[in-house]
Amino acid sequence: MVKKFLIFLILFIPFNVNAFSSNAKGAILMDMDSGRIIYAKNAHYVQSVASISKIMTAIIAIENTNINKKITVGDEVLKAYGSGIYVKQGEKMKLEDLIYGLMLRSGNDAALVIANNVCKNTNDFVKLMNEKASLLGMDDTVFNNPSGLDEKTEKGNFSSAYDMAILMSYAMKNKEFKKIVRTKKYVLKTNKNTYVWHNKNKLLKTYKYTIGGKTGFTKKAKRTLVTAASKDDLNLTVVTINDGSDFSDHQKLYEEAFNKYKSYTLIDKGNISILGENFYKDDVLFIKRNLKYPLLDTEKEVLTLKYLLLKQRNYKSLDKVGEASIYIGNKKITGTDIYVKKKQEQVSFFKKIKSWFDD
Repeated sequence: MVKKFLIFLILFIPFNVNAFSSNAKGAILMDMDSGRIIYAKNAHYVQSVASISKIMTAIIAIENTNINKKITVGDEVLKAYGSGIYVKQGEKMKLEDLIYGLMLRSGNDAALVIANNVCKNTNDFVKLMNEKASLLGMDDTVFNNPSGLDEKTEKGNFSSAYDMAILMSYAMKNKEFKKIVRTKKYVLKTNKNTYVWHNKNKLLKTYKYTIGGKTGFTKKAKRTLVTAASKDDLNLTVVTINDGSDFSDHQKLYEEAFNKYKSYTLIDKGNISILGENFYKDDVLFIKRNLKYPLLDTEKEVLTLKYLLLKQRNYKSLDKVGEASIYIGNKKITGTDIYVKKKQEQVSFFKKIKSWFDD
């Protein structure tokens, strides 16, 4: 039988709501560590999102194959149109090189070559894209190609500012992805050509806190943009959909957030001691990660820390036995799992010898 019990602690940390603005049809400003939405405007508005969908193309490639392997560009490149890096059939390079071309220059040709080298064909690659979207909880999203094109025979990729912020927050946890999208200039020499690619994300040069992003544009989607910025341990992403002043809107939103919010570590990872807890008193309770959350300095509401522990009669070391959650009123804003570590019984040297004979 499993019983539950709650232990409450009060944290006097402020909370409030501030007004932000943008010119986008759909927009969001999200903390990448906690998922807190600081600003949203039609965040679930769905339309074609153009080349910002290449964020998914890149992370699928990085996670599903060895990006250092050498590939040869095939005849799939002949089907490419729109923005490109203009690689040639028979050209040899690493898959990683193509991902740089994909993310810095939005190469639609790079997207096709990547898809056909990670999978046997583009359709199988798109299936991986949609499976990943479902796994991440991107409920507004449907991918139909690896490039984001929505012209001629292409159906286009449909998503929302909210879903793309979820994707960017996930992708930025990958070191390889993070390295690529913050690169301002990339030089590549192949058996056929030498390329010099400059990142289309202007904020990398004009706004010092920018750490990555992806641009997008088609006539149907208009301007779409995903960026990420970091300052004083506050890691944010902004997504705008159909926004003619996207770069300035992103910088404005970041500046307002960095001026008003601070990242707090509400619970430190490691061993925890819960007042009044006796069920696991002979063992050690611990948390695997720091619980971080952005808050306004001027907020004055009360945050509540709640420990929910399961009284499990048969448990093993490193089992999950509960959750530490932060609430504002009745609304849970963040939380993390609690685990138990059994103390190893100390056996004396003489008891060990006796056990040998007992066996």
